[in-house]
Amino acid sequence: MIEISNLTKKYHTGIAVDGISFSVDKGEIVGLLGPNGAGKSTTMNILTGYLSYTEGSVKIDGLEVVDHPKAVKKKIGYLPEQPPLYPNMTVYDYLKFVYELKKVKGNKKEELETLMETVNISDMKSRLIKNLSKGYKQRVGLAAAMIGDPEILILDEPTVGLDPVQIIEIRNLIKELGQNKTVILNSHILPEVSAICDRIIIINKGKIIASDTPANLTKMAGEDNRLHIIVNGNLDDIKALLNRTDEVVNFEVECTDEEQMVHQLLVGVAGEDASAVLFRAFEEQGLVIRSLAPHEVSLEEVFVKLVSSEEQAEEALEKIPEEQFEDMVDFTQEDDEIPFVAEETEEEMIKTPEETEIPDDENGEV
Repeated sequence: MIEISNLTKKYHTGIAVDGISFSVDKGEIVGLLGPNGAGKSTTMNILTGYLSYTEGSVKIDGLEVVDHPKAVKKKIGYLPEQPPLYPNMTVYDYLKFVYELKKVKGNKKEELETLMETVNISDMKSRLIKNLSKGYKQRVGLAAAMIGDPEILILDEPTVGLDPVQIIEIRNLIKELGQNKTVILNSHILPEVSAICDRIIIINKGKIIASDTPANLTKMAGEDNRLHIIVNGNLDDIKALLNRTDEVVNFEVECTDEEQMVHQLLVGVAGEDASAVLFRAFEEQGLVIRSLAPHEVSLEEVFVKLVSSEEQAEEALEKIPEEQFEDMVDFTQEDDEIPFVAEETEEEMIKTPEETEIPDDENGEV
């Protein structure tokens, strides 16, 4: 449905998007994740045809965006972070205006009524937009994006500024819409991305550093097997036990209640039977385990680890002296500058220096 190949967007101040490539299948919900300035919004604006691009290819349903802008825009519904609403219009009048602006053909009243029902704003259709809450304004913007029944929805921070109840409502609505439409979602709320999206693309400094399902990204971040343990007992005794247990690689105390002698630990372990060994060791020491379970890596940890690793790699590369880097590999030499070296025969390779003839130059001089 969406095919992006070697997409690059350059400004005079630098590169916003640096040669990224990915595709999105029909009916898939994909989340774009990354720190501020990573290039997410630029990518989304290019997809909608709002921005041009410097290099690469962007195709929507087989159509190149720059070659078929009108046909492509009919296939896309776009909800920007700040919906372009007219505050002095009623909800219905605004949606009617957008319907006419998009030149949609059909039963206008029936379609708008259906849309308002879908996003749950039917009771607000006669209200002025300026009197709506942030959540309802977001719903109006989403309804406007859906006018014309586009095959693709591009949502930029759809839940920013909403309260928890509104976030859940919009999240459920997006999941429902994703059953029939292709959705690209940009959000800073990591639990939201994890709960909604089939796949996550993490962008940092204009480049894709990871692309996979939330479950696989979580596995990717696990450096070792870790156990989350809640245990009763003296903290010093617990630390001593962990330090002398071979199966324990490392551990940290997440929180502790000295008065109640209840401690939450995150323990890195090695070995298939590490859980059983620890359970028996605690029991032998009279320490009561209240809970012992595998630690699940959160999407936040995955995000921080991947972005940090990328930045650390770049910092390490920058610290390599220029002359040392050139010794490692010379990327500056053009193909036509590489001298041709003829293969030596076995007889030539074993010649002594005295037997090797030094050729004359064009003038016959040695």
